[in-house]
Amino acid sequence: MEYNILKKEIIDNIAIVSISRPKAMNALNTRFFHEMDSMVKEVSEDASIKVMIITGEGKAFVAGADIAEMVDKNSQEGTEFSRLGQNTFRSLGEMPIPVIAAINGFALGGGLELAMGCDFRIASTKAKFGQPEVNLGLIPGYAGTQRLSRLVGMGDALYLLMTADMIGAEDALRIGLVQKVFEPDALMDETLKIAKSIATKGPQAIKKLKAIVRLGLAMSQIEGEEMEAREFGTDPLRRGKRREKWNDGIS
Repeated sequence: MEYNILKKEIIDNIAIVSISRPKAMNALNTRFFHEMDSMVKEVSEDASIKVMIITGEGKAFVAGADIAEMVDKNSQEGTEFSRLGQNTFRSLGEMPIPVIAAINGFALGGGLELAMGCDFRIASTKAKFGQPEVNLGLIPGYAGTQRLSRLVGMGDALYLLMTADMIGAEDALRIGLVQKVFEPDALMDETLKIAKSIATKGPQAIKKLKAIVRLGLAMSQIEGEEMEAREFGTDPLRRGKRREKWNDGIS
């Protein structure tokens, strides 16, 4: 596929995917979703890529959905546009490799929903977060009502959803919405360090961790523990080489 919105750079087995609609604050439109679907497939099929980072160009990570495209949609078209975004963001969780959001600026509405679709989030001190849809008499459409509460708890989720308040990186870190915060000029270097560290780990173990943790959210704890036990048992530390590596790690 020819990419007009997304740019991809490979550094040491890490794919850095940048959203490049800076004049529109990287607002999400139908073209974006089709390009991201293609990018997910392309990266997933490249066995040399160990981690994917998603970031934005300019002042925004993504400042929301493209209102100009949404305004004339009828009810059915709105539902289809919602499902399009949900499916795209769900596909990030279904990738076999970790996906990290490097949030350089505004992550609002669909932008926050994109970030929440990633496995975890690293933010610039200048990043801003919010779900402002109620200001337009709307609700989030790309799984924001579902993911936000799972990440930060029902109280903080409903507060952000109902007030449409915009919070900074430190508050996002406090409630668990992001995992690390760095100064703007260090954001990509530090995110790359994290990605490179993950890339040195056992690839099958990383793949299993991502799948088991995500699948476990839809199960009872007992069911999740049984799934973990089965997967743990498929590859025990039988090989001497692995035992040596384990011992080196704890010596």
